Amino acid sequence: MLNVALPKGRLGEKVYAMFEAAGYECPSIKENNRKLIFENEEKQVRYFWVKPSDVAIYVERGAADIGVAGKDILLEYVPDVYELLDLNLGKCRMAVAAPNEFNDDGQKVLKVATKFTNIAANYYASLGREIDIIKLNGSIEIAPILKLSDVIVDIVETGTTLKENNLEVKSTIVPISARLISNKSSFKFKGADIEKIVNSIKNQVKEND
Repeated sequence: MLNVALPKGRLGEKVYAMFEAAGYECPSIKENNRKLIFENEEKQVRYFWVKPSDVAIYVERGAADIGVAGKDILLEYVPDVYELLDLNLGKCRMAVAAPNEFNDDGQKVLKVATKFTNIAANYYASLGREIDIIKLNGSIEIAPILKLSDVIVDIVETGTTLKENNLEVKSTIVPISARLISNKSSFKFKGADIEKIVNSIKNQVKEND
């Protein structure tokens, strides 16, 4: 049985459609219920819904053989997994944003509010810029408005929320999209099955380009 961790929500539904098209359908997943685990004995596949930020943990620790996680999660937590494929879904970017009038003159320690402390630290270290990281979990956008921080590091999709709060992107750190990942041990023992799925999904990604 191949165990697949899917991120809850619209992204997970799109990913499941790709697995279904690859011949690993599981009809019960489409039933209107609150179940979290679904399996198809005939296809030897078991799916389960988990919080998007937890997918990499399930895969790294072997509860799932494969799963789909955002590149932001992989960069922030650096789980010990194989990254097999960019699915070209959930595309956005990790960016530095600040009030429109803000200009970093490099004269003082830069205060950076973010959920993504490792990504922010690595980015500014690569620039040789001294920063003070303020870890927040909620609405990051209000931090510079209330002078808690100079800038924020966050995921930007359309930029609408930034505009509404008089913020703008100052620089892009890295593009983000959903990635198919595998547990390292599973890849060794179930490699043929995993490769078959990867190849089928890779063809779908190419067709959707």
